[in-house]
Amino acid sequence: MRKEHSVIAAHVQKLAPSGIRAFFDLVLQMKDVISLGVGEPDFVTPWNIRETGIFSLEKGFTSYTSNKGLYKLRTYVHRFIKNRYGLDYSPDEEILITVGVSEALDLAVRALCDPGDEFIVPQPCYVAYGAVIELAGGKPVYISTTPESGFKLTPAQLERACTRRTKGMVINYPSNPTGSSYTKPELLALNRVCHKHGIIVISDEVYDALQYEGQHVAFASLPGARPRTIYLNGFSKAFAMTGWRIAYACGPREIISAMTKIHQYTMLCAPIMGQMAACEALQGGTKSVEQMRREYLRRRDFMVGGLNDIGLLCHEPQGAFYVFPSVAASGLSAMDFAGRLLKEEKVAVVPGTAFGSAYASFVRMSYATSYEQLKEAVARMRRFLGRIRAGS
Repeated sequence: MRKEHSVIAAHVQKLAPSGIRAFFDLVLQMKDVISLGVGEPDFVTPWNIRETGIFSLEKGFTSYTSNKGLYKLRTYVHRFIKNRYGLDYSPDEEILITVGVSEALDLAVRALCDPGDEFIVPQPCYVAYGAVIELAGGKPVYISTTPESGFKLTPAQLERACTRRTKGMVINYPSNPTGSSYTKPELLALNRVCHKHGIIVISDEVYDALQYEGQHVAFASLPGARPRTIYLNGFSKAFAMTGWRIAYACGPREIISAMTKIHQYTMLCAPIMGQMAACEALQGGTKSVEQMRREYLRRRDFMVGGLNDIGLLCHEPQGAFYVFPSVAASGLSAMDFAGRLLKEEKVAVVPGTAFGSAYASFVRMSYATSYEQLKEAVARMRRFLGRIRAGS
């Protein structure tokens, strides 16, 4: 008799759904909600970038590009990264244009991962990191960071997590969901451990232009790090181009070649209109980036001060547009806090468990929404906490 098999692959069945999207399916069913949930800029893509995308359509640019991406865009990325970080990547062999940083991450992991390979992932982290490792047949090795360390991975933690099966590490800074970033001495200390164990670093730096204090340091620019670092960045966050789905990966020739091989059988290439708009972003969009960064900084200062004032302990992010406060003072778990806050005050936040099981007393709030909306959200949270403390 023929054995019955599940229609769905076992490793996909085991994969947990996104904790962010699952929660916000509820939000879509409600009206008048202030959403501090999805990590998307509330700014519209700057007009000069939009105009370039529109003009490309009018001129008839609707075809495929090279699998690697438009050569013009790769040369612009080369120049941009070299000017910013002193990193010299060949447009011909060491740069790949991808459909968002999410695809770049997936390609990098699949290009590196053999079954059972371990990848170190500091938590709390973006929900996709562990999932893409599991889908590639690897094993994510999670390391929980704490508020005491500023939600940063320490060299001692990294050293303890390394085994003979450790292949790589995924690091993200400034971080989603905490906004934490690393100083150069902190990165140098991590780099020494990576070098010792031959760890390949997948460095997601998509929020680099939204760092508030100090100078962002690219991991690949550290001494000896370039040959074993895959640098990921894109246009979604800094240029408010989430829907355009354009990003890039830079790294050693053999790794980029392997990533391109997978890319050509799946996505083929990123959309040409988006790639041409991205060229304009790198040419003439940096002024608007700085304007957005300053506004995010203003909102950060308000949110950190406001949350601490109402009794939700919140460390100060160094970048991105998220805060990750503790809700322990409310006496509620993150899931209960988020659920009740949504139901009773129509403010949507993401439970911390979406970013790691150790964060059941934290929630993520995005301040990529208007200043007035943030003021109203904090006022509603103050009212909500007042009722809880009154026992109602």
